[in-house]
Amino acid sequence: MNFALLPPAAWVEALPHAAWLVSLPQAVVVATNEAAAQLFGRTAAELIGQPAQALAASPEDLAWWLEAQATDWSGVGVAAQRDAATSGQKLDSETVFAVADGTTRHVRRSISVLCTPAPGLAGATPPGADAPPRAAWALVMVVDRGAEHGVEAEREARLAELEATLESSADGLLVTDLAGGLRLFNRRFAAMWGLPEALLHERNDAAIVAWMQRSVSDPDAYGARRATLLAAPLLATVERINLLGGPVLECVSRPLLRQGRPQGRVWAFRDLSERLAAEQRIETLTRTDVLTGLPNRACMAAWIEAEAKRTVGMATNSAAAGGADLAGAAAGAAPGMRATFALLVIDLDRFGQINASLGHAMGDRVLQHMARRLQGCLRDDDRLARIGGDQFGVLLAGADAPAAENTARRMLKVVAQPCNLEGAAFTLTCSVGIALAPAHGRNADELARHAEAAMRAVKQSGRGNLRLHQARAEVDRRAHMMLDHAMRQALVSGRFRLAYQPQVGLADGAIVGAEALLRWRDPEHGEISPGRFIPVAEESGFIVAIGDWVLAQAVRQATLWHQQGWRVPVAVNVSALQFQQAQFVERVAGVLAVSGLPPALLELELTESILVHDADEALARLQALKRLGVRLSIDDFGTGYSSLAYLKRFPIGKLKIDRSFVQG
Repeated sequence: MNFALLPPAAWVEALPHAAWLVSLPQAVVVATNEAAAQLFGRTAAELIGQPAQALAASPEDLAWWLEAQATDWSGVGVAAQRDAATSGQKLDSETVFAVADGTTRHVRRSISVLCTPAPGLAGATPPGADAPPRAAWALVMVVDRGAEHGVEAEREARLAELEATLESSADGLLVTDLAGGLRLFNRRFAAMWGLPEALLHERNDAAIVAWMQRSVSDPDAYGARRATLLAAPLLATVERINLLGGPVLECVSRPLLRQGRPQGRVWAFRDLSERLAAEQRIETLTRTDVLTGLPNRACMAAWIEAEAKRTVGMATNSAAAGGADLAGAAAGAAPGMRATFALLVIDLDRFGQINASLGHAMGDRVLQHMARRLQGCLRDDDRLARIGGDQFGVLLAGADAPAAENTARRMLKVVAQPCNLEGAAFTLTCSVGIALAPAHGRNADELARHAEAAMRAVKQSGRGNLRLHQARAEVDRRAHMMLDHAMRQALVSGRFRLAYQPQVGLADGAIVGAEALLRWRDPEHGEISPGRFIPVAEESGFIVAIGDWVLAQAVRQATLWHQQGWRVPVAVNVSALQFQQAQFVERVAGVLAVSGLPPALLELELTESILVHDADEALARLQALKRLGVRLSIDDFGTGYSSLAYLKRFPIGKLKIDRSFVQG
């Protein structure tokens, strides 16, 4: 374009961005376009005549305009001016402008020198000569880069957020490309894999991958899995990696997708070492007794189940090979084969006295001491566990009844040795129950139940001994349990009844009283003797509920007789357990008050055992009953250990001599 033919305003108006023309060397704006006017929020007329430094005042701009004003453009030829425009005197850089709304804007600003030749000389300059100028101008053009700068700032912010997120993660993160090259990883990843600093700065992908493969316990398998994932870019996996030295990592690998197409892979590594160690500690605690350090009841049950499976397998193989029957093999008949095992339950006798007299801390030390004593009685294959408060269990592998009894005797002997702990001298004994597999049970529950039942039988017979499980005793216990259940149902269903046995005076044959006798007829088993169900009721404690029912029914009947004019005292049997209830006297007083029966018409028959069990408390209770006005008698006198001296202390009105004294 021939600028000589156009006015200056036309030069800048055609430009798409904000632009203005500055005359040189005056550095004054002589033309501008509408875009520049909008940029500064002023009209084009207001901008014309303004110093160039007023519109662009960065240090870089000020230096350029000072140099431009110091140059004598009139003596410089057109070609030289053009050279200046394309050399160091052309300014093109990014800067910040203050715009009309008071904000700043990121722009790209360029300043170029323009010149026009003198009239009539265009094209007439001799070769090699520089044409004289007509005028020199500086064209300032500004391109708004706010949008691009915002995008770049957003990109930088997102990159910073991504980096912060990666570094704050507790997982080690690694991003690879499709070829397996390392694109990005965080410091946690480097720490998990123990990457040296020199290797991190070098960023040698092959060296890092080789380091990782050397760090695992099975390098070949690790390399094969990595090759499989590289060959299948869409495959996602979760696996565990065992590092040398013990750490265990969980590795989650997922494809990195962009617009649905795989671009690489993201690896997340999580150190499971602490969690696995905690789980192991929890597992140990759930199977270990904290006080003694021995295995606990749950661990003993697992041992029994494992031993039962093993011995059944051995017995089966032995029977198949030798033709022996399974029962014989299980009983240890096959030579050299351990086909049976025994469970011993050891309970320390009267251990509660240790806690009560010496304190629980001393009791704990005694348990630890006894655990060491018992451990010394066992063979290498035998296993000891603490299965309860003062109970221990022993699993004897390959043991029959004689072997189990021999071990039990050794335990009785070592437990009974005198103890002297922290100046306290005492002696303990223990009771041992024995159950054999498979004769007495084929699982942990059956064997433990039968061994404990045998141990309780030892307790009942005097303690400090051993006993092998007896099947008959188990049958009796089951019968007692069923009978106890049936009794409770009978009371609710109204199947109990009272029969009244008259008491006759020998002198005249007149009825002088009646004794209430409990009777029970069951729909299935018919009439059940009191001699059968009363002991079961006393053992289970249900005798208290039955006694309260008998008392209420007998008083009610005596009241009816009294209302009909028959003044007949009614005797009611009271068990020792019922008599020992704290509210027994109040219960008797309440029944009498509700019925209106004169207290003298109620006789309570008490067992002799109440006289020797806490005599002072029994005396206070008997005196309270006497004050109510009821009659008191002792039933089955002579079968216990009470002396006649008790009769002088207690307000007893009648003795019923036991039949063993009068028969024959």
